[in-house]
Amino acid sequence: MERPAGLNDIGMVAWILEMSTPEFPNGRQIIVVANDITFRAGSFGPREDAFFEAVTNLACEKKLPLIYLAANSGARIGIADEVKSCFRVGWSDESSPERGFQYIYLTDEDYSRIASSVIAHKLQLDSGEVRWIIDSVVGKEDGLGVENIHGSAAIASAYSRAYEETFTLTFVTGRTVGIGAYLARLGIRCIQRLDQPIILTGYSALNKLLGREVYSSHMQLGGPKIMATNGVVHLTVSDDLEGISSILKWLSYVPANIGGALPITNPLDPPNRPVAYIPENTCDPRAAIRGVDDGQGQWLGGMFDKDSFVETFEGWAKTVVTGRAKLGGIPVGVIAVETQTMMQLVPADPGQLDSHERSVPRAGQVWFPDSATKTAQALLDFNREGLPLFILANWRGFSGGQRDLFEGILQAGSTIVENLRTYNQPAFVYIPMAGELRGGAWVVVDSKINPDRIECYAERTAKGNVLEPQGLIEIKFRSEELQDCMGRLDPELINLKAKLQGAKLGNGNSSDPTSLQKSIEARTKQLMPLYTQIAVRFAELHDTSLRMAAKGVIRKVVDWEESRSFFYKRLRRRISEDVLAKEIRRVAGEHFTHQSAIELIKKWYLASQAETGSTEWDDDDAFVAWKDNPENYKVYIKELKAQKVSQSLSELAGSSSDLQAFSQGLATLLDKVSIFPFSILS
Repeated sequence: MERPAGLNDIGMVAWILEMSTPEFPNGRQIIVVANDITFRAGSFGPREDAFFEAVTNLACEKKLPLIYLAANSGARIGIADEVKSCFRVGWSDESSPERGFQYIYLTDEDYSRIASSVIAHKLQLDSGEVRWIIDSVVGKEDGLGVENIHGSAAIASAYSRAYEETFTLTFVTGRTVGIGAYLARLGIRCIQRLDQPIILTGYSALNKLLGREVYSSHMQLGGPKIMATNGVVHLTVSDDLEGISSILKWLSYVPANIGGALPITNPLDPPNRPVAYIPENTCDPRAAIRGVDDGQGQWLGGMFDKDSFVETFEGWAKTVVTGRAKLGGIPVGVIAVETQTMMQLVPADPGQLDSHERSVPRAGQVWFPDSATKTAQALLDFNREGLPLFILANWRGFSGGQRDLFEGILQAGSTIVENLRTYNQPAFVYIPMAGELRGGAWVVVDSKINPDRIECYAERTAKGNVLEPQGLIEIKFRSEELQDCMGRLDPELINLKAKLQGAKLGNGNSSDPTSLQKSIEARTKQLMPLYTQIAVRFAELHDTSLRMAAKGVIRKVVDWEESRSFFYKRLRRRISEDVLAKEIRRVAGEHFTHQSAIELIKKWYLASQAETGSTEWDDDDAFVAWKDNPENYKVYIKELKAQKVSQSLSELAGSSSDLQAFSQGLATLLDKVSIFPFSILS
């Protein structure tokens, strides 16, 4: 529909856009829905709600990305103007209105004209005058009150469902209020313009509620200083152009249709190049992901493609880094760990006079309630978008203080487990160079959480254990055991103890036992710091990546410099496996598990490779080459189809009613085709 600007009769518009992008040169479709701020301030009435719900349902049905451009004033408010213009007041004393009133009414003439707009009862005065006392105002126009919030509930439900069924993204391009703010959250992915607020209630209304002038602007309530630091907003932008660019960038990681193939492009950054950024004492997460300039004009590449990393939730829970990147042109979700202590700024609440701004230190490599929640949310988003997952795991554990437990650290950690357990894409957990993974932090990302999807790896210098070495020796290498170790290894102590033993046995040449005991104690005290270091080193030898591989808790030790090329090959392999496994499950039926499909693929692959003399299942390049040629497994797929048909027929034979239905269905099929392909059943 085409209509001149400013002449809409509803406060919402939508488009189905088809656009050509580098990922989809032949075009892709998206659906865009937006408030029309020029129509009743972009408020939501029943017609706007019905329109938004219909557009959302269309996006879910077609599995197309749904972009919501938000600029509104929340649910529409109004009063019945036709009643407002003619109602009368029944005064307590007609001659003295200042004494108050008893009711609001309509004259008999007005009531006969607008009776459908009110619910009223009749009152006849002694004078004979008829008054219709108004019990409720219904209004001629739809959209004055509760029907608007009734419709708001419907679109809240629809948009929340859309997040689960398709790709949703909200761009707050103007002030968004009430239900508009809820939609920004319910769609989860949200971009906010720096000068536009996301609020539930206007600041002036809050001031009236509090009885004093507390808030001075909407930005104070819902500006980016609040929404970008509490997990509501993923990205902030300075203007609409940057906002649209961010939307297009985000879409470059998303399939054309949800559940479809990933938008893989030819990489500009060679997949087989080495990782040039080398961590010194600690691993900088952003440098490890996207690379870093060495200060002399040379770029030191990280694990992922240059300029491909887009960080989200940057202002929230800064001890965890989340975002989307590309590895050899393949879109992936990335979670990494900040190693430096970060400061969390807690704003003052103007509503509390004794409140003040606080700056709270957050140690690196530790999961706090907010950073664990951020991790869980990123996992949920990546999974919904169909992105393979990379976790550069470098945590020492969870923060388990009283306040952390009160704020839900257990709940957040459990949500990480749940979101990893249900992750349906290839997932890689890699302990990077100079990284470590310990205790509960290891538990929630271990491959046993989701054996079909998660693979764990570690860099050669990585560490992992239940406790850190210093904590371990406090329990397993205590002072008495250190002294025993000294007595076993130190020649001087061995000699002193031998002399002491001789003195106790009464040998004539032995020294005084008391003097010998003091010498032993002095030597022990002298050696204690050194042997404590030895104990720590001994404990560290239990933390190595080689031990992890030997115990089977990681799949392989992957050197840092080679990690990019290794994971690129492994990622292509896992994606190829997934594509073929989905085809097998589609043909054979959903009763076929993912793992069963992988085992079948392995059987097919090894059988075909045996003809060439190769039986190496772990050769990723060879497998991808095999998978890319459908001739290698076409016959197996046909056999699966035949088995499926045969199984279905066997099941039908168990019931006479099923057989009758089958004959009817077969007759219908024969009407549609001239020659029935019986050969597929043979």
